Amino acid sequence: MVDSGPGLRSGATPLAVRMRPTSLDEVAGQRHLLTPGSPLVALAGDRSGESGSVSVILWGPPGTGKTTLAQAIARSSGRKFVELSAVSAGVRDVRQVMEEARASRDLYGLSTVLFLDEIHRFTKAQQDALLPGVENGWVILVAATTENPSFSVISPLLSRSLLLTLELLTDDDLGVLVDRAVEDPRGLAGRFELDAEARAAIIRLASGDARRALTALEAASVAAAQSTPAAEDESSATDDAETDAAAPAKPVITADIVARAVDRALLRYDRNGDEHYDVISAFIKSVRGSDVDASLHYLARMIEAGEDPRFIARRIIVLASEDIGLADPSALGVAVAAADAVQYIGMPEGRIPLAQAVVHLATAPKSNAAYMGIDRAIADVREGKAGRVPKHLRDAHYPGAKRLGHGKGYRYPHDDAIGVVAQEYLPESLRGAVYYEPTEHGNERDVSARLAKIRRIVRGER
Repeated sequence: MVDSGPGLRSGATPLAVRMRPTSLDEVAGQRHLLTPGSPLVALAGDRSGESGSVSVILWGPPGTGKTTLAQAIARSSGRKFVELSAVSAGVRDVRQVMEEARASRDLYGLSTVLFLDEIHRFTKAQQDALLPGVENGWVILVAATTENPSFSVISPLLSRSLLLTLELLTDDDLGVLVDRAVEDPRGLAGRFELDAEARAAIIRLASGDARRALTALEAASVAAAQSTPAAEDESSATDDAETDAAAPAKPVITADIVARAVDRALLRYDRNGDEHYDVISAFIKSVRGSDVDASLHYLARMIEAGEDPRFIARRIIVLASEDIGLADPSALGVAVAAADAVQYIGMPEGRIPLAQAVVHLATAPKSNAAYMGIDRAIADVREGKAGRVPKHLRDAHYPGAKRLGHGKGYRYPHDDAIGVVAQEYLPESLRGAVYYEPTEHGNERDVSARLAKIRRIVRGER
């Protein structure tokens, strides 16, 4: 069997840890936070302490580089690095770090970077224990959270820190990481070949998560090494000098090996290609067609293929207004709430509110009347059928307006017993135009009956 090297043997440090950048220059992605003069760059480049002790809170999805940035800052600046996890650390641990950091500063002039992972899991009392060290500059706190700090971090700590938002890594960022891990001595050290389809599959499966990409690559490399036939015994070697001198072929990581290693079928899906557009088209048409099972199927395909959940959420919002509208007025609220939930909790849990919204929309009565109505109105405006605003509807709240007849004759609907009065609202050239034509589906059945009465009153036909 091909020797997979010390990095792939049982008990070795995970590839994602070995490949962690040692400086900000090696960090892939998050370029919006790493521009010259930015707070993180200033912290990393300052060995004198002149940049002060600005603490930061890094907010972003898993695998976007929160721990990486904290360690790179500490290493680049020569600071002491201490890491605590809110899952296991308590108030006593925090206070001990603070005391040691103060001693290091006072005795050796060495400042400490305290990286606190999952700060949102800290209670108020535990977060309060951080305040003296942050306020007095004993530590530079770099806290990481996947939840909105406005809800999970106490106000005094927020006010003493910079809040920096991390974004999911792009496919290009992930490609850089994967390629580096294949060749870097800390990684696979060039012992494997990664074919293009496998590389694309790893990037797709990662869905913007660097840790997930490197974990998949590591698992695939182990599988590739195990599936490579063992070299023949030297005694069976031929006398052909050229054959003897030839270097053994590298194990090749293929898409099939990736699929087996991560125990997940690889969907044919290119986020910028035909499959992307075909699947989202089928999804929209399935929801519109009220086939809830097909709708969930295409939702699942997009999720499993690593589609951006924000893209899915945006399409669901459009569907709620375009294809359901007033047939079920709650649909838009459900869709917007699902989008907010995805933004708030991230994936994979975000699949749950997305599914809830899809089921609601697929089973709701359908109407495109509001959508068609605005398009009819826009078409008239584009054809020049705008006309002057009737004088009685014009603004009468400025000097001289009444002299021009603006507002004269306007009837205030609230003064009427039923709240609707006979009055012309459209420009003269569009009198009698009808744009919104409600269906008899769901809530629009009631809207249709009520609207017919309203139109007769407004047009003076009753």
